Amino acid sequence: MATGRRVLVTVLLCSLCCVTFAVILRTTDKDVWANEFESIELTCLIESISTNNPRIEWKKIKNGVPSYVYFQNKISGDLENRALLREPANLLILNASRSDSALYRCEVAAIDDQKPFDEILIRLGVRVKPVVPRCSVPNSVTAGSSTELRCMESEGYPLSHYQWFRNNEELPEDPKTSIRFYNSSYVMNAETGSLKFRIVRKEDAGEYHCQARNDAGYAKCAQQLMEVYDFDIGMMLSKIVAGVIAFILLTVGLCLAQKHGYCSCREHPEHDYKVPEYDSGKDCVSADEGHFRHKSSFLI
Repeated sequence: MATGRRVLVTVLLCSLCCVTFAVILRTTDKDVWANEFESIELTCLIESISTNNPRIEWKKIKNGVPSYVYFQNKISGDLENRALLREPANLLILNASRSDSALYRCEVAAIDDQKPFDEILIRLGVRVKPVVPRCSVPNSVTAGSSTELRCMESEGYPLSHYQWFRNNEELPEDPKTSIRFYNSSYVMNAETGSLKFRIVRKEDAGEYHCQARNDAGYAKCAQQLMEVYDFDIGMMLSKIVAGVIAFILLTVGLCLAQKHGYCSCREHPEHDYKVPEYDSGKDCVSADEGHFRHKSSFLI
């Protein structure tokens, strides 16, 4: 009996002697999401430590470059006045901004522990609500032709997905999945915001608007009317005939104008003349001598 007790005491003493004091950290979530302008807490829980007042630091790593967030017992960097440290080592970010999206590293150092250092990484993504998308809808389209409607915005994070509406009714991404839109020929791309009609029908006319949506919310553009007109062969032929007649009349008018001398291609340069040549053996008569002069052979 005594021997058993001695063995038990020996085991307990050995266990106490073999205890290894180490800093051990954990977090409740290594991938954290927050909406813009809201608060978010990054958890850095100390599971094991023996050192009093350990050194706690937080760093923000963006594009591979680290910068201090919590250092020497104060918040610094772009989170100054927007964050605080909560027990035991959690980082609370107030009024989260899209620029806060980054990788954060919690570091704890305890000089009295046999394993004096541990760290944990947490990735934070800040969701940003989309802004009003830019929508492009043609005013009028000829039935039987093709056309494309466009929708785009670049502020939302994560990237927005797009949905089109006609007369406030949501268009299914694949028209073949709906009896109402089964005969439609459009192709919708929810990632780019494109709505392409291979062959426009009269039934496709209406007021269209687009909605951009992500996990933070949505925004939509104002409705725009798209009218669809029938293809009028008679009107097109009349326009062609009118154009031909106008061309003929213009040609005849130009020919008549040239025939009557209204259009001359000859040019008369101001200095295009020849100086008259005079025979050195003859007298020249000036304009002041009248229309003729008396010749020496004239007898009175």
